[in-house]
Amino acid sequence: MPDFDAIVIGSGMSGGWAAKELTERGLKTLVLERGRDIDPDKDFQDLKLPWERPHLDMVPQVELQDYYLTDRIPLVETSKFLWTKHDDQPYETAPGTSYHWLRGYHLGGRSITWARVSLRWNEQDFENNLRDGHGVDWPIRYSDIAPWYDRVEKFIGVAGTSEGLPNLPDGIFQRGWEMTCAEKHLKERVETAFPTRKMIIGRVANLSDPTEEQLELGRSPCQIRSYCSKGCSFRAYFSSVNATLPAAKRTGNLTVIPNAICHSLVYDDAQERVTGVRIIDSETKESRVYSAKIVFLCGSTIPSAMILMSSLSEAFPKGLGNRSDQVGRNLMDHVSPYEPIVGTVPGYLDRYYKGRRPAPAYIPRYANYTENEKDFVRGFGYQIMGMREGVSPGIPGVGEALKLANREPGPWRIRLMPQGEVLPNPENRVTLHPTRTDKWGMPIAYFDVRHGENEIKMMRAAVSDAIEMLKVAGCTNIRQPKLDHLTPSGDRIHEMGSARMGRDPATSVLNGFNQCHDVKNLFITDGACMASTSSVNPSLTYMALTARAANYAADLLAKGEL
Repeated sequence: MPDFDAIVIGSGMSGGWAAKELTERGLKTLVLERGRDIDPDKDFQDLKLPWERPHLDMVPQVELQDYYLTDRIPLVETSKFLWTKHDDQPYETAPGTSYHWLRGYHLGGRSITWARVSLRWNEQDFENNLRDGHGVDWPIRYSDIAPWYDRVEKFIGVAGTSEGLPNLPDGIFQRGWEMTCAEKHLKERVETAFPTRKMIIGRVANLSDPTEEQLELGRSPCQIRSYCSKGCSFRAYFSSVNATLPAAKRTGNLTVIPNAICHSLVYDDAQERVTGVRIIDSETKESRVYSAKIVFLCGSTIPSAMILMSSLSEAFPKGLGNRSDQVGRNLMDHVSPYEPIVGTVPGYLDRYYKGRRPAPAYIPRYANYTENEKDFVRGFGYQIMGMREGVSPGIPGVGEALKLANREPGPWRIRLMPQGEVLPNPENRVTLHPTRTDKWGMPIAYFDVRHGENEIKMMRAAVSDAIEMLKVAGCTNIRQPKLDHLTPSGDRIHEMGSARMGRDPATSVLNGFNQCHDVKNLFITDGACMASTSSVNPSLTYMALTARAANYAADLLAKGEL
């Protein structure tokens, strides 16, 4: 007899949802997390007063070299444990390329550190691969996933407003946040000058009006403190440690084992199925195997591909489920200019506002949707922040002189950050390094990923359009980034691809229910499954796909078909 009905590898966005759905269907479920355990009541430091935080919450310079990309993440003393150190999992990139792999290994994964932007894909997003010939056709359409978006939004709590936009479908929302006066100014001017461009308040998984179920799980309304990067002791924003894992735990069917690094999946050639998961204890380096009837691989896009490539057998000499040779390929992220486009908004000097809102404003994709005739395919959206500048660290003085100099706030400024879709490309890939291993003896990741001409053209247009919109709004002192200085792949922390869904087993790894074509009791529902990226943040789609796949797998088990 297997040890469990189901094993879920990873406890983040997708893993938490797999655990919730499977346990609620009555399956005895094991969650394996490669990192440490997290207890929000003990580990989150968001309730500490500023003078209680070590080093005024600054990470000592001597430690910064131990972390990757500290200029791209909010690395502070009280939450540095949420990000992976260099020595824990180094990686290499192909000559002439760059890849930013930002990770966090602990219970809840990056569901603790995500920006909580929760946007649905639209109908065209699932059709674009077929329309323009880039990538393989998605085996599902918007109508297949829409009920699961509903299910996820009801549970996690998404604050937003219904707008009736075909390019950004409405969902089930709690009360949305307010725009600032500068954002309302931009909205009025832009929508007058460009009727096909709509500006809305962003949709985020921060509770504004908690439901009874959310309150029962110990969740509270968002306190709008802008401390989200430190975790949330109020459990106001969605994470798996705040919501899905507690929901799974209350079923009595959940077992969680932290510090369990998945080395590979155990495949039985005779049964043609996965029988278990081989793990390495991260603290003792001892190896163990856990068995189950089904396995959900939710380790995140890159680790999931590496686990498959490490799972070798006579039937799968290139890696488990890799008869199509697509595992590790088509690695995608979103793309942005390295810096936002910024302008000074005229007027409103009698009003003051300084952040403390979990949602940016947003202009959804219009290029090649409501506006055509572009020199690129797909499109981009903008995340927007309008706020009045406050205290400037550049003002000279001490004591009373400094206080007086900072009594008058600065002007209102608008920041637009485009985020564009990246095309699937089989040559953009992650593989196992042929010689280098990490401290647990496992091959490190080797990235060979480059931006294409389409991404470069798209971002040039996005910057140009942003400048045009700021000018229409009467903005001055417009600052723009270098047109070809784009974020490296991985920098947006939206890794996708590497084990894509598709209709044909010869060109894809998974079917329309995230089930491996080659191994019927293996499901992959993290970002690895994505056949394209859309232009919107992907986490809501991961969660909806996971809920759908978990219930499909539970149905098959109930029928005796797995």
